[in-house]
Amino acid sequence: MKDTSLQHRLPLMRLAFRPFFLLGAVFSVLAMLVWLAFWHGNLWLAPYGGMLWWHPHEMLFGFGSAIIVGFLLTAVQNWTGRPGLSGWPLFALAALWLAARLLLAYGGSLPPTLLLIVDVAFLPAAAFAMARRVVAVRMWRNLGFVPILLLLACANAGMHAGAISGDGVLMREASHAAMLLIALLMALLGGRVIPFFTSMKLGFAQPERLRFLEISSLGALAVAVILQAAAALGMSVAHVLMVPFLLLASVANAWRLARWKGAKGLQEPLLWGLHLSYAFIPLGLFMWAVELGTGQRVETALHALAIGGMGTMMLAMMSRVSLGHTGRTIRTLPGIGVALALMAFAALMRSVWLWLFPQTSHWVYTLVIIAWCISYVIFILYYAVPLLSARPDGKTG
Repeated sequence: MKDTSLQHRLPLMRLAFRPFFLLGAVFSVLAMLVWLAFWHGNLWLAPYGGMLWWHPHEMLFGFGSAIIVGFLLTAVQNWTGRPGLSGWPLFALAALWLAARLLLAYGGSLPPTLLLIVDVAFLPAAAFAMARRVVAVRMWRNLGFVPILLLLACANAGMHAGAISGDGVLMREASHAAMLLIALLMALLGGRVIPFFTSMKLGFAQPERLRFLEISSLGALAVAVILQAAAALGMSVAHVLMVPFLLLASVANAWRLARWKGAKGLQEPLLWGLHLSYAFIPLGLFMWAVELGTGQRVETALHALAIGGMGTMMLAMMSRVSLGHTGRTIRTLPGIGVALALMAFAALMRSVWLWLFPQTSHWVYTLVIIAWCISYVIFILYYAVPLLSARPDGKTG
């Protein structure tokens, strides 16, 4: 009998990484170009919440959430052995994500509560899809990602609540909570996949996990997330309490990274890209602690995590996963190393450089946006066809 299912007719709907990696990458380029135009005095868009709300929100909950969900809902199939989300349910989830992007960009006259509901619903829906598969096989270790997705949804709701009430502090603190949550997620996933990929590719045993180091690196970061959430709820002293935990998390994650022997993979961009992106976690956390401790805004620290950590790690992971899960040989395609290097350069300029030379911000912003767009356009040019096409080996996925 002929297969007439949606995933057969539309390979994009065979696994979650396909639509969310492609849509997330394309959206990030479009959003950055809009931000570039705004920065140079051209208003291409009059989004809900205004551009100063829309830009951080959409990079975290538009781009970031799409890639996170695409990765987790694909990985959960490997972890549990149960079929991942596909077909019409995946189409519905992708449509929900896309509807939120369009409504926030063009539906500013609609009731704010409607926009909140449509936008915030995405992450809980993804969490439910993941939880069903994990609970079915009682693989409780992987259930920990579900509350992180739900907490991200709460941070998203906090940004919306700030926009509705005109509370700029709530908007800012909620976005900071989201960034730290994503940093925690990167530390969790990075600790699983980076040493594994490195040892597998280079042919040596993974370093033994040190329990105290794992607890310090992840536990201190988790405490910082909790304190940042308290700050979003109005507990101003939480910022002071965060500083030692951010410093501990920075040192512990730097030590953790050093044990993964990333220097041995300097000839392989898909390896050094992951190690380099992880290095921005301790850097960003250290800068965050210093800026909080000295009463400064944490903007440069935030961008160290957002561009160097989130943007670069997602690009490296997408470049790897999009080959392996479409039945292709995992290798660094020409230009991907350049794309990863551009992302790291952009992160250093937007964080460390502006920390030292804040008076250069105008041209640095332009340079950083262009570097991001070039990097993700390179990814789109290479991976759009594989993501839109059936696997050459005839397997599902």
